[in-house]
Amino acid sequence: MRQRKRDGTGRGRARSLWQKIVDVSLTDVTTLVKGFDEDAIEELERVLLEADFGVDVTMELVEELERAAQRGKVKSEDDLRQFLADRIRAVFDEAAEAGGLAEREPGVDDDGPRVILLLGVNGTGKTTTAAKLVHRARGRGSTVMLAATDTFRSGAQEQLRIWADKLGAEFVGGQAGADPAAVAFDAASAAASRGVDCLIVDTAGRLHTQRGLMEELRKIDRVTGRILPGAPHERLLVVDATAGQNVIHQAREFGDALPLTGIVLSKFDSSGRGGTAVAVARDFHVPVRWLGTGEGAEDLEPFDARLYVEKLLN
Repeated sequence: MRQRKRDGTGRGRARSLWQKIVDVSLTDVTTLVKGFDEDAIEELERVLLEADFGVDVTMELVEELERAAQRGKVKSEDDLRQFLADRIRAVFDEAAEAGGLAEREPGVDDDGPRVILLLGVNGTGKTTTAAKLVHRARGRGSTVMLAATDTFRSGAQEQLRIWADKLGAEFVGGQAGADPAAVAFDAASAAASRGVDCLIVDTAGRLHTQRGLMEELRKIDRVTGRILPGAPHERLLVVDATAGQNVIHQAREFGDALPLTGIVLSKFDSSGRGGTAVAVARDFHVPVRWLGTGEGAEDLEPFDARLYVEKLLN
């Protein structure tokens, strides 16, 4: 087994995705000039798949790279980096264009409450993401209301209430076991009457295979639109960036239930399995909107394709 590099303190340091790609492609300095052999192709495919690029994206990238190398357009490490950066950015650009999502964040100049619906399976970080969005909106001078529609999980509402108190947001919840859509209805009504700038609706985590709970999501979606025409303005699917191909399955199932406007990648570490974002953008033409980089309220970054690719290929 290949030794890990040392980081100067004597401890092992995991090799980055880019280092692994270079190892495969440039083992011999003439590899790119002569063209890839079958073993190098298989190894490059393995590296990309392990980084969660998914089968379709991996096959496309490798095939395009082969053709570019054969035509003499990729002859060096710099050429290779530029080729991959251009192709990956193109995937994100196409998803952003197809998504047609307004680029602005919730702000005080919005016409009526802007409603954000957070979706996802258990454990992906929806509640923490809700708090992070509140933190950003409050930092822009917006008034915010949090709605807790998870009326069944013990402690779920209290967790969100604590975040609301800490961050200076209004809060709407419901009795234990209450209809989640009724909570959403009350929250939308309160947001409209109080003139808040942004309503963030946190939903219960659910497996993407639970059809009854998916119908519950659609009901929540409908009732907010009855009170606030055009709502919800964003339907953000929160996924765990380290969950591999499960992210693809979740995006497919939730996307079948409701038209998604964006993806939030929580627990993101660009040096690990950063291909998840590429696979989702390519397969579903849904833009990645946010990267969750920690547990704090401030640990949410707007997704920037250029910076993302720079980190991925560093």
